[in-house]
Amino acid sequence: MRRILHVDMDAFYASIEQRDDPSLRGRPVVVGGSSRRGVVAAASYEARKFGIHSAMPSAEAARRCPELIFCRARFDVYRAVSRQIREIFHRYTDLVEPLSLDEAYLDVTEPKQGPPSGTLLARAIKAEIQDTTGLTASAGVAGSKFIAKVASGWEKPNGLTVITPDEAPGFIARLPVEEFHGIGPVTARKMNKLGIDTGADLREWSKEALVQHFGKRGRYFHRLAHNNDTRPVRPHRERKSVGAERTFSDDLTTRTAMSDELRRLADKVSDRMEKAGVWGRTVTLKLRTNQFETTTRQSTRPRPVRTAETLHSIALRLLDTPAPPERPLRLLGITVGSLLRNETPARQLVLPFDDHHLSNTRT
Repeated sequence: MRRILHVDMDAFYASIEQRDDPSLRGRPVVVGGSSRRGVVAAASYEARKFGIHSAMPSAEAARRCPELIFCRARFDVYRAVSRQIREIFHRYTDLVEPLSLDEAYLDVTEPKQGPPSGTLLARAIKAEIQDTTGLTASAGVAGSKFIAKVASGWEKPNGLTVITPDEAPGFIARLPVEEFHGIGPVTARKMNKLGIDTGADLREWSKEALVQHFGKRGRYFHRLAHNNDTRPVRPHRERKSVGAERTFSDDLTTRTAMSDELRRLADKVSDRMEKAGVWGRTVTLKLRTNQFETTTRQSTRPRPVRTAETLHSIALRLLDTPAPPERPLRLLGITVGSLLRNETPARQLVLPFDDHHLSNTRT
């Protein structure tokens, strides 16, 4: 019987700012730019009372809370604190799967220290995090990653929720589908229209019917509904993509300006691929207009893309296919997927552009 923890720091970036500046404690704080094009990266619990959340435009956050305090992000500090937290995790188990700077799965079925109890180990880890960093974390304890992740968010901040194996089926049955990890707002609305509101409703559907309505994800939903999540905690998660994007203070209105920004992004993505030791075959260009319409254009190459120059050339071709954007752009992004480790050199694809596979998606 596995013992899985999901540990999630509470309002991580904002809490660090409040820790380091006592004048911010108890006040509504967000980390992010305060300009009209800024976006909230994190919000303190005092700010969340106003409905402010991450990814919200800063202008909207300021409208909801005129007393809101904006803090510039300090990612070097956040990464340093994250390393402290990871060191604590590894004192208890080597089976640590980071999801981001502020959350991770831990398999403590056979801990390196402490009692063989997920509950007691979660309490010990939470206490050590607070003693070491001055920050609080919430934790979920269960026999699967799915339930542990959901449970960690139930009693935030500084919460601890334990779901025993006997409780798991009932927990899933009562869970609204909106709370299922992997079911986003669009999928949840589609499920609701089909009469699927809870895990119990989802359990009534056959795997075949779910696949018919939701594609291959239907198999995953079926497993979750039947408490069949056997995914292991993977200490070294395989990277699926490498990318970079940028939101601009002033809209891009000319192809020359777009090309210049794509070159900078291509340089950044190429550098990140090199550091990660990967190449990729699928290039995705992300475009967001000043009307917040988002489009992705994608090409899969016969051979992996290895240089910034080639990546820039592919991104430019995607920019022009099927046609350049008609409206000004507020965001550009490049992502490379279908990654391969670069231990085995491959011949770099050269122009002319070869449309091995090209797709265009609008959201």
